[in-house]
Amino acid sequence: MTAPIETTGAAAEAQPEAVLEGVSSKRIEGRSLGQIAWLRFRRDKVAVAGAIVVILLIAVAALSRPLQALLGLDPNAPNESLIDPNTTLPKGDFGGMSGDHLLGVDPKFGRDLLARVLEGSWVSLIVAFGATLLSVAIGTVLGVIAGFYRGRVDAFISRMMDVFLAFPLLLFAIAISASLQGGAFGLEGLPLHISVLIFVIGFFNWPYMGRIVRAQTLSLREREFVDAARGMGARGPFILFRELLPNLVGPIIVYSTLLIPSNILFEAALSFLGVGIQPPQASWGGMLNQAVKYYEVDPQYMIVPGLAIFVTVLAFNLLGDGLRDALDPRSR
Repeated sequence: MTAPIETTGAAAEAQPEAVLEGVSSKRIEGRSLGQIAWLRFRRDKVAVAGAIVVILLIAVAALSRPLQALLGLDPNAPNESLIDPNTTLPKGDFGGMSGDHLLGVDPKFGRDLLARVLEGSWVSLIVAFGATLLSVAIGTVLGVIAGFYRGRVDAFISRMMDVFLAFPLLLFAIAISASLQGGAFGLEGLPLHISVLIFVIGFFNWPYMGRIVRAQTLSLREREFVDAARGMGARGPFILFRELLPNLVGPIIVYSTLLIPSNILFEAALSFLGVGIQPPQASWGGMLNQAVKYYEVDPQYMIVPGLAIFVTVLAFNLLGDGLRDALDPRSR
Protein backbone atom coordinates (compact mmCIF):
# COMPACT_ATOMS: atom_id res chain seq x y z
CA MET A 1 0.00 0.00 0.00
CA THR A 2 1.12 3.49 -0.66
CA ALA A 3 1.59 5.55 2.45
CA PRO A 4 -0.60 8.65 2.67
CA ILE A 5 1.11 11.81 1.66
CA GLU A 6 1.39 14.32 4.42
CA THR A 7 0.68 17.93 3.56
CA THR A 8 2.73 20.64 5.07
CA GLY A 9 1.13 23.67 6.72
CA ALA A 10 2.16 25.93 3.85
CA ALA A 11 0.55 23.63 1.26
CA ALA A 12 -2.64 23.44 3.30
CA GLU A 13 -2.81 27.21 3.52
CA ALA A 14 -2.26 27.53 -0.22
CA GLN A 15 -5.05 25.09 -1.04
CA PRO A 16 -7.93 27.68 -1.05
CA GLU A 17 -6.02 29.82 -3.54
CA ALA A 18 -5.51 26.75 -5.72
CA VAL A 19 -9.21 25.98 -5.60
CA LEU A 20 -10.09 29.56 -6.54
CA GLU A 21 -7.54 29.64 -9.34
CA GLY A 22 -9.24 30.46 -12.62
CA VAL A 23 -12.37 31.85 -10.99
CA SER A 24 -13.33 35.27 -12.34
CA SER A 25 -12.27 38.13 -10.14
CA LYS A 26 -15.37 40.16 -11.08
CA ARG A 27 -16.92 41.65 -7.98
CA ILE A 28 -20.30 40.18 -7.00
CA GLU A 29 -22.88 42.91 -6.53
CA GLY A 30 -26.32 42.71 -4.98
CA ARG A 31 -29.42 43.68 -6.93
CA SER A 32 -31.80 46.41 -5.91
CA LEU A 33 -35.54 45.81 -5.62
CA GLY A 34 -36.03 47.69 -8.87
CA GLN A 35 -33.54 45.46 -10.70
CA ILE A 36 -35.19 42.34 -9.31
CA ALA A 37 -38.63 43.57 -10.39
CA TRP A 38 -37.30 44.41 -13.87
CA LEU A 39 -35.83 40.90 -14.25
CA ARG A 40 -39.16 39.35 -13.24
CA PHE A 41 -41.06 41.61 -15.62
CA ARG A 42 -38.67 40.92 -18.50
CA ARG A 43 -39.24 37.18 -18.17
CA ASP A 44 -43.00 37.66 -18.64
CA LYS A 45 -43.24 37.76 -22.43
CA VAL A 46 -46.97 38.49 -22.43
CA ALA A 47 -46.50 41.53 -20.18
CA VAL A 48 -43.59 42.74 -22.33
CA ALA A 49 -45.79 42.47 -25.42
CA GLY A 50 -48.50 44.45 -23.64
CA ALA A 51 -45.96 47.11 -22.67
CA ILE A 52 -44.76 47.42 -26.27
CA VAL A 53 -48.34 47.85 -27.51
CA VAL A 54 -49.03 50.45 -24.79
CA ILE A 55 -45.93 52.43 -25.76
CA LEU A 56 -46.96 52.33 -29.42
CA LEU A 57 -50.50 53.44 -28.56
CA ILE A 58 -49.25 56.36 -26.49
CA ALA A 59 -46.86 57.37 -29.27
CA VAL A 60 -49.64 57.19 -31.87
CA ALA A 61 -51.98 59.24 -29.67
CA ALA A 62 -49.31 61.87 -28.97
CA LEU A 63 -48.43 62.13 -32.65
CA SER A 64 -52.01 61.83 -33.92
CA ARG A 65 -52.20 65.24 -35.57
CA PRO A 66 -48.73 65.04 -37.21
CA LEU A 67 -49.53 61.53 -38.48
CA GLN A 68 -52.77 62.75 -40.01
CA ALA A 69 -50.97 65.62 -41.71
CA LEU A 70 -48.24 63.27 -42.95
CA LEU A 71 -50.79 60.85 -44.41
CA GLY A 72 -52.97 63.64 -45.77
CA LEU A 73 -55.96 62.67 -43.60
CA ASP A 74 -58.73 64.81 -42.16
CA PRO A 75 -61.10 63.16 -39.65
CA ASN A 76 -63.97 65.53 -40.47
CA ALA A 77 -63.52 65.86 -44.25
CA PRO A 78 -66.56 64.38 -46.09
CA ASN A 79 -66.10 62.31 -49.23
CA GLU A 80 -69.54 62.21 -50.78
CA SER A 81 -68.18 60.66 -53.96
CA LEU A 82 -67.42 57.48 -51.97
CA ILE A 83 -71.03 57.14 -50.72
CA ASP A 84 -73.85 55.48 -52.60
CA PRO A 85 -76.63 58.14 -52.70
CA ASN A 86 -79.36 55.50 -52.66
CA THR A 87 -78.21 53.62 -49.54
CA THR A 88 -75.88 56.21 -47.87
CA LEU A 89 -73.39 53.33 -47.51
CA PRO A 90 -69.76 53.34 -48.70
CA LYS A 91 -69.18 52.12 -52.22
CA GLY A 92 -67.18 48.92 -52.57
CA ASP A 93 -66.54 46.05 -50.20
CA PHE A 94 -65.50 46.12 -46.53
CA GLY A 95 -66.80 49.59 -45.82
CA GLY A 96 -65.05 51.25 -48.77
CA MET A 97 -61.52 50.04 -47.97
CA SER A 98 -58.98 51.14 -50.56
CA GLY A 99 -55.43 52.35 -50.92
CA ASP A 100 -56.48 55.88 -50.00
CA HIS A 101 -58.72 54.75 -47.12
CA LEU A 102 -57.04 51.78 -45.46
CA LEU A 103 -59.81 51.17 -42.92
CA GLY A 104 -62.67 52.36 -45.09
CA VAL A 105 -65.00 55.33 -44.64
CA ASP A 106 -68.06 55.92 -42.51
CA PRO A 107 -71.60 55.79 -43.94
CA LYS A 108 -73.49 58.92 -44.94
CA PHE A 109 -70.47 61.28 -44.83
CA GLY A 110 -67.58 59.18 -46.17
CA ARG A 111 -65.09 60.34 -43.53
CA ASP A 112 -61.89 58.33 -43.28
CA LEU A 113 -62.06 55.80 -40.42
CA LEU A 114 -58.30 55.66 -39.92
CA ALA A 115 -58.20 59.42 -39.39
CA ARG A 116 -61.12 59.25 -36.95
CA VAL A 117 -59.55 56.39 -34.97
CA LEU A 118 -56.29 58.34 -34.73
CA GLU A 119 -58.17 61.47 -33.68
CA GLY A 120 -60.14 59.54 -31.05
CA SER A 121 -57.05 57.89 -29.58
CA TRP A 122 -55.62 61.01 -27.93
CA VAL A 123 -59.03 61.96 -26.52
CA SER A 124 -59.51 58.55 -24.88
CA LEU A 125 -55.99 58.44 -23.45
CA ILE A 126 -56.09 62.02 -22.12
CA VAL A 127 -59.37 61.35 -20.32
CA ALA A 128 -58.15 57.98 -19.01
CA PHE A 129 -54.78 59.27 -17.78
CA GLY A 130 -56.26 62.46 -16.33
CA ALA A 131 -59.01 60.60 -14.46
CA THR A 132 -56.51 58.03 -13.19
CA LEU A 133 -54.17 60.74 -11.94
CA LEU A 134 -57.04 62.43 -10.08
CA SER A 135 -58.20 59.15 -8.52
CA VAL A 136 -54.67 58.20 -7.49
CA ALA A 137 -53.96 61.62 -5.94
CA ILE A 138 -57.13 61.70 -3.83
CA GLY A 139 -57.14 58.00 -2.97
CA THR A 140 -53.46 57.90 -1.99
CA VAL A 141 -53.61 60.92 0.31
CA LEU A 142 -56.83 59.92 2.07
CA GLY A 143 -55.91 56.22 2.18
CA VAL A 144 -52.51 56.75 3.77
CA ILE A 145 -53.97 59.19 6.31
CA ALA A 146 -56.75 56.76 7.24
CA GLY A 147 -54.38 53.82 7.58
CA PHE A 148 -51.76 55.69 9.59
CA TYR A 149 -53.89 57.63 12.08
CA ARG A 150 -56.70 55.05 12.42
CA GLY A 151 -59.33 55.78 15.08
CA ARG A 152 -61.90 58.46 14.27
CA VAL A 153 -59.96 59.68 11.23
CA ASP A 154 -59.99 56.19 9.73
CA ALA A 155 -63.67 55.72 10.56
CA PHE A 156 -64.65 59.03 8.92
CA ILE A 157 -62.64 58.43 5.73
CA SER A 158 -63.82 54.82 5.49
CA ARG A 159 -67.49 55.87 5.77
CA MET A 160 -66.86 58.53 3.12
CA MET A 161 -65.47 55.80 0.84
CA ASP A 162 -68.61 53.74 1.44
CA VAL A 163 -70.81 56.70 0.50
CA PHE A 164 -68.93 57.28 -2.75
CA LEU A 165 -69.02 53.57 -3.60
CA ALA A 166 -72.78 53.52 -3.02
CA PHE A 167 -73.37 56.21 -5.66
CA PRO A 168 -74.98 55.00 -8.91
CA LEU A 169 -71.91 56.28 -10.73
CA LEU A 170 -73.08 55.83 -14.31
CA LEU A 171 -76.40 57.64 -13.74
CA PHE A 172 -74.67 60.38 -11.77
CA ALA A 173 -72.04 60.81 -14.50
CA ILE A 174 -74.75 61.04 -17.15
CA ALA A 175 -76.62 63.69 -15.15
CA ILE A 176 -73.53 65.85 -14.52
CA SER A 177 -72.19 65.52 -18.07
CA ALA A 178 -75.57 66.33 -19.61
CA SER A 179 -76.10 69.39 -17.40
CA LEU A 180 -72.69 70.88 -18.29
CA GLN A 181 -72.80 70.42 -22.06
CA GLY A 182 -73.46 74.09 -22.88
CA GLY A 183 -70.62 75.70 -20.97
CA ALA A 184 -69.26 76.07 -17.44
CA PHE A 185 -66.24 77.42 -15.51
CA GLY A 186 -65.24 79.55 -18.49
CA LEU A 187 -64.88 76.48 -20.72
CA GLU A 188 -66.90 75.28 -23.67
CA GLY A 189 -66.68 72.78 -26.48
CA LEU A 190 -64.03 70.04 -26.42
CA PRO A 191 -61.99 71.40 -23.43
CA LEU A 192 -65.19 71.45 -21.35
CA HIS A 193 -66.18 67.92 -22.34
CA ILE A 194 -62.72 66.52 -21.56
CA SER A 195 -62.54 68.36 -18.22
CA VAL A 196 -65.99 67.15 -17.16
CA LEU A 197 -65.17 63.55 -18.06
CA ILE A 198 -61.87 63.67 -16.15
CA PHE A 199 -63.61 65.11 -13.08
CA VAL A 200 -66.59 62.75 -13.12
CA ILE A 201 -64.59 59.57 -13.74
CA GLY A 202 -61.64 60.46 -11.52
CA PHE A 203 -63.45 62.02 -8.57
CA PHE A 204 -65.90 59.18 -8.05
CA ASN A 205 -63.39 56.35 -8.53
CA TRP A 206 -60.86 57.35 -5.86
CA PRO A 207 -62.31 55.06 -3.11
CA TYR A 208 -60.94 51.98 -4.92
CA MET A 209 -57.41 53.37 -4.73
CA GLY A 210 -58.07 54.66 -1.22
CA ARG A 211 -58.99 51.21 0.09
CA ILE A 212 -55.89 49.59 -1.37
CA VAL A 213 -53.56 52.27 0.02
CA ARG A 214 -55.28 52.15 3.42
CA ALA A 215 -54.83 48.38 3.67
CA GLN A 216 -51.16 48.61 2.72
CA THR A 217 -50.60 51.45 5.18
CA LEU A 218 -52.17 49.47 8.04
CA SER A 219 -49.59 46.75 7.37
CA LEU A 220 -46.61 49.07 6.93
CA ARG A 221 -47.25 51.21 10.03
CA GLU A 222 -46.37 48.22 12.23
CA ARG A 223 -43.01 47.62 10.55
CA GLU A 224 -39.66 48.17 12.26
CA PHE A 225 -38.56 51.14 10.14
CA VAL A 226 -41.66 53.08 11.23
CA ASP A 227 -40.93 52.30 14.89
CA ALA A 228 -37.33 53.40 14.34
CA ALA A 229 -38.49 56.69 12.81
CA ARG A 230 -40.78 57.30 15.79
CA GLY A 231 -37.93 56.46 18.16
CA MET A 232 -35.76 59.10 16.49
CA GLY A 233 -38.44 61.72 17.10
CA ALA A 234 -40.07 61.79 13.64
CA ARG A 235 -43.64 63.08 13.57
CA GLY A 236 -46.67 62.00 11.60
CA PRO A 237 -46.22 64.05 8.38
CA PHE A 238 -42.56 63.04 8.08
CA ILE A 239 -43.39 59.34 8.55
CA LEU A 240 -46.29 59.59 6.09
CA PHE A 241 -44.41 61.21 3.22
CA ARG A 242 -40.83 60.05 3.81
CA GLU A 243 -41.28 56.54 5.18
CA LEU A 244 -44.67 55.16 4.11
CA LEU A 245 -45.33 56.70 0.68
CA PRO A 246 -42.05 55.47 -0.91
CA ASN A 247 -43.01 51.93 0.13
CA LEU A 248 -46.45 52.33 -1.44
CA VAL A 249 -45.14 53.19 -4.92
CA GLY A 250 -45.36 49.57 -6.14
CA PRO A 251 -49.05 48.98 -5.34
CA ILE A 252 -49.96 52.45 -6.58
CA ILE A 253 -48.25 51.88 -9.95
CA VAL A 254 -49.85 48.47 -10.37
CA TYR A 255 -53.38 49.60 -9.57
CA SER A 256 -53.00 52.77 -11.66
CA THR A 257 -52.09 50.65 -14.67
CA LEU A 258 -55.19 48.51 -14.11
CA LEU A 259 -57.37 51.60 -13.56
CA ILE A 260 -56.51 53.18 -16.92
CA PRO A 261 -58.35 50.59 -19.08
CA SER A 262 -61.43 50.87 -16.84
CA ASN A 263 -61.43 54.63 -17.40
CA ILE A 264 -61.05 54.15 -21.16
CA LEU A 265 -64.15 51.95 -21.13
CA PHE A 266 -66.01 54.46 -18.95
CA GLU A 267 -65.23 57.33 -21.31
CA ALA A 268 -66.28 55.21 -24.30
CA ALA A 269 -69.54 54.29 -22.54
CA LEU A 270 -70.39 57.93 -21.78
CA SER A 271 -69.59 58.97 -25.35
CA PHE A 272 -71.65 56.04 -26.63
CA LEU A 273 -74.61 57.26 -24.54
CA GLY A 274 -74.22 60.76 -26.00
CA VAL A 275 -73.05 62.61 -22.86
CA GLY A 276 -69.30 62.37 -23.40
CA ILE A 277 -67.30 63.75 -26.31
CA GLN A 278 -69.66 65.45 -28.72
CA PRO A 279 -69.59 65.40 -32.56
CA PRO A 280 -67.95 66.43 -34.79
CA GLN A 281 -64.97 65.56 -32.54
CA ALA A 282 -64.09 61.92 -33.13
CA SER A 283 -64.17 59.51 -30.19
CA TRP A 284 -64.23 55.73 -30.08
CA GLY A 285 -67.44 55.60 -28.06
CA GLY A 286 -69.11 58.15 -30.33
CA MET A 287 -68.15 56.13 -33.40
CA LEU A 288 -69.76 53.04 -31.86
CA ASN A 289 -72.89 55.07 -31.16
CA GLN A 290 -73.15 56.08 -34.81
CA ALA A 291 -72.34 52.55 -35.98
CA VAL A 292 -75.36 51.05 -34.22
CA LYS A 293 -77.60 52.12 -37.12
CA TYR A 294 -75.41 50.40 -39.71
CA TYR A 295 -73.91 47.31 -38.05
CA GLU A 296 -76.08 44.92 -40.08
CA VAL A 297 -75.24 46.40 -43.47
CA ASP A 298 -71.79 47.89 -42.72
CA PRO A 299 -70.16 45.94 -39.86
CA GLN A 300 -66.78 47.49 -40.70
CA TYR A 301 -67.93 50.76 -39.15
CA MET A 302 -68.44 49.04 -35.77
CA ILE A 303 -65.46 46.69 -35.94
CA VAL A 304 -62.81 49.41 -36.35
CA PRO A 305 -63.51 51.50 -33.20
CA GLY A 306 -64.47 48.36 -31.26
CA LEU A 307 -61.16 46.75 -32.13
CA ALA A 308 -59.28 49.92 -31.12
CA ILE A 309 -60.93 49.84 -27.67
CA PHE A 310 -60.35 46.08 -27.32
CA VAL A 311 -56.63 46.23 -28.17
CA THR A 312 -56.00 49.24 -25.93
CA VAL A 313 -57.79 47.79 -22.90
CA LEU A 314 -56.18 44.37 -23.37
CA ALA A 315 -52.68 45.84 -23.64
CA PHE A 316 -53.07 47.88 -20.45
CA ASN A 317 -54.50 44.88 -18.58
CA LEU A 318 -51.60 42.66 -19.64
CA LEU A 319 -49.13 45.35 -18.61
CA GLY A 320 -50.85 45.76 -15.26
CA ASP A 321 -50.85 42.02 -14.56
CA GLY A 322 -47.16 41.82 -15.43
CA LEU A 323 -46.29 44.73 -13.16
CA ARG A 324 -48.27 43.18 -10.32
CA ASP A 325 -46.40 39.88 -10.64
CA ALA A 326 -43.06 41.67 -10.91
CA LEU A 327 -43.52 44.03 -7.98
CA ASP A 328 -45.38 41.58 -5.74
CA PRO A 329 -44.44 37.96 -6.51
CA ARG A 330 -46.63 36.78 -3.60
CA SER A 331 -49.69 37.68 -5.70
CA ARG A 332 -49.04 34.75 -8.05
